[in-house]
Parts: sequence; structure tokens; C-alpha cells
Amino acid sequence: MNRLKGIRELLTEEEGMGTVEIILIIVVLVGLVIIFKNQITAIVNNIFNKITTQTNKV
Repeated sequence: MNRLKGIRELLTEEEGMGTVEIILIIVVLVGLVIIFKNQITAIVNNIFNKITTQTNKV
């Protein structure tokens, strides 16, 4: 009986759901980065250009 109770508890345990949720969030974020790659690089390049022009003024 104890063996069946332990197996039943193992099957109903929900601690593994956190890992699955984190993996799904990472997959969604990677997908968004792939979709908006060009826009992200344009924004980053624009920011770095502004930083270099501002440091040249100092």
C-alpha cells in the first residue's frame, strides 16, 4: 500500500510544472527575438550611435 501511495503522490506532484513554464517562456522570448531581430538591431545601433556622438561632444 505504501508503494502505491508513493507512486500516486509522485504522479500528482506539480513541482515540475515550474520547469515547463520556464522553458515555454524562454521559447516565446527566443521566438520574439527572431521575429523582431532587424528592429532590435536598428534600435541598438541607434543607441550606440547617439552614445558615440554625445561622447565626442564632451
